[in-house]
Amino acid sequence: MKIHFIAIGGSAMHNLAIALHLKGYEITGSDDEIFDPTRSRLLKYGLLPTNIGWDPKKIDSSIDAVILGMHAREDNPELIEAKRQGIKIYSYPEFLYEQSKDKTRIVIGGSHGKTTITSMIIHVLQHCHIDCDYMVGAQLAGFEVMVKLSDEAKIMVIEGDEYLTSPIDRRPKFHLYQPHIGIISGIAWDHINVFPTFDIYVDQFRTFAKMIPAGGSFIYCQDDVEAEKISHEITLPTKCPYTAHPHHIKDGITYLDTEFGDVPLQIFGRHNLANLNAARLACKAVGVSDKQFYEAIAEFKGAAKRLEKIGQNDNCVVYKDFAHSPSKLKATLNAVREQYPDRTLVACMELHTFSSLTQEFLKQYAGTMKAADTGIVFFDPHAVAHKKLPPITDEMIYDAFDRSDLLVFHSPELMKQKLMEKIPGKSVFLLMSSGNFSGIDLNAFAEELLNNNR
Repeated sequence: MKIHFIAIGGSAMHNLAIALHLKGYEITGSDDEIFDPTRSRLLKYGLLPTNIGWDPKKIDSSIDAVILGMHAREDNPELIEAKRQGIKIYSYPEFLYEQSKDKTRIVIGGSHGKTTITSMIIHVLQHCHIDCDYMVGAQLAGFEVMVKLSDEAKIMVIEGDEYLTSPIDRRPKFHLYQPHIGIISGIAWDHINVFPTFDIYVDQFRTFAKMIPAGGSFIYCQDDVEAEKISHEITLPTKCPYTAHPHHIKDGITYLDTEFGDVPLQIFGRHNLANLNAARLACKAVGVSDKQFYEAIAEFKGAAKRLEKIGQNDNCVVYKDFAHSPSKLKATLNAVREQYPDRTLVACMELHTFSSLTQEFLKQYAGTMKAADTGIVFFDPHAVAHKKLPPITDEMIYDAFDRSDLLVFHSPELMKQKLMEKIPGKSVFLLMSSGNFSGIDLNAFAEELLNNNR
């Protein structure tokens, strides 16, 4: 088949393009902007568009199907031409479903933890030599692409995002995957530009859970009030509640308490111990024993930007994390505080998403940074203007976070200058953003922090 990608530069889109190229499909694509590392990866596989921009001449009768990315607009000239020629148009999730409709689908939904749970399941199945296809929202160590599609695998593991499917399909992505095994890790209001009230947001997860067929399994976090409510509304015979796996911490290492003895982990945090239990139940549903699971999970190093350690010396350790929503921010901070109770914790987060830069939503951040000794919030006024949102002020952020000693920056250089102040004793730095603090190379900056805190 020949498939054309409209908006091939997206994180998920370019990975799907590479996966189909590796499967033997002929791939073309377009986008109006493509940045590294996507650009370099597309170039490596010969998939980088020759010219940046949209060109309806790229759409011709040789194309079997078009895959439309969320970054494109409804009036995209290539989309209009594909419609005019009657070419089949798929959204990203529609195409994934088509590729997996004869497989057992494990779909992981939730406001937080989706990527980690998905990554854990894939890691364990690979360790147990159980072939699976997958789509995950972060780069995994040892995996070339975030998407794998094959004819042989009987299982498909899918990270189920609740955001919109495409510019011409306003359904949440995870409503298209038709799960046999569905997971809800927790529900905390997000994407307020699409789901203007909490009730509307929760309804998307209720719909998702009710899609699981009679012979399927619903796995949910019983500590989450909304997920627990949904569990009582569905009539599936197999409902599997979970909470954080029993564990203890010794000398900075988290150990699972199991019937097979203590299992040392390379990850930590109560939220990750809950994610781990969700993954264990999903793997059990496709034939993996607990013993096999524990052997495999001991080698799991985590997904990129999910409490990812980027530097360490005897006095200082630096992590980066994707945390940006209130629930993720609080869980990540609490995890680091529990793991390093005697260190000075410096937490720096960027308000970067549409929701986090909205004055009304800011109130959701109250108390989320209490676990840090030093709390820093960064935002870029240009990002607010670019998203066509009303301006926010430093005073709004102070009020929202409800912390009198909070530090607020919108200059990356001034923020770096503050972070470079020498800290007596042992310390841990936590850099949290779904962006990059207006252009900071976090790996390089981690080296500066380490050199400054020896």
